[in-house]
Amino acid sequence: MGGTLTAESPLDNASRWPVPPPDGYTVDDLFTIPDLPPHTELIDGSLVFVSPQRRFHARMIDLLITGLRNAVPPDLAIDREMTVVLDHRNAPEPDVSVVVASAAEDLNESRIEVKDVVLAVEVVSPDSESRDRETKPVKYARAGIPHFWLVEKAGTDHHPVVHVYVLDTLTQAYALTGIYHDQLKITVPFDIDIDISSAALQRL
Repeated sequence: MGGTLTAESPLDNASRWPVPPPDGYTVDDLFTIPDLPPHTELIDGSLVFVSPQRRFHARMIDLLITGLRNAVPPDLAIDREMTVVLDHRNAPEPDVSVVVASAAEDLNESRIEVKDVVLAVEVVSPDSESRDRETKPVKYARAGIPHFWLVEKAGTDHHPVVHVYVLDTLTQAYALTGIYHDQLKITVPFDIDIDISSAALQRL
């Protein structure tokens, strides 16, 4: 299961994680503490571990990345599970990000600055539901990311649903612009037309 690192979180029977600083961890800690689990996130100064992916989560990311890369204009690029630095105490890892192309040229880079992110996408997982639905969207909006998608399962057949949001710059909050069940067809941040049906997931 996912979890948050505290001073009492054991690494194994013989050792423990470092005691968190009084004001919590920072972005520098996230990138320098050795042997952190893959995809560890920094949320409000706490290190958050990510559970192993379920098949829906992995395939939905693949489906969106393929569709986005088929449509993305040359001045933008698509990244998968890259850390986005919002501020010194927050560095989440969106499942998919659309970024300024010039910020994605260095193949050795392990982070993205928030100013270079155009779209952040979160695919809801059971262990991270509240972070995906509540915590991260608020932080993405306040940091100025213009577009946000929330992807989840719905109905008895657990088909994909994509909730599309755009940033209201006056309120620094996201406004819902559409809910898409079978076909994600929109014109911002660029022309996008992706088959997001259950059948499309099964074909992967």
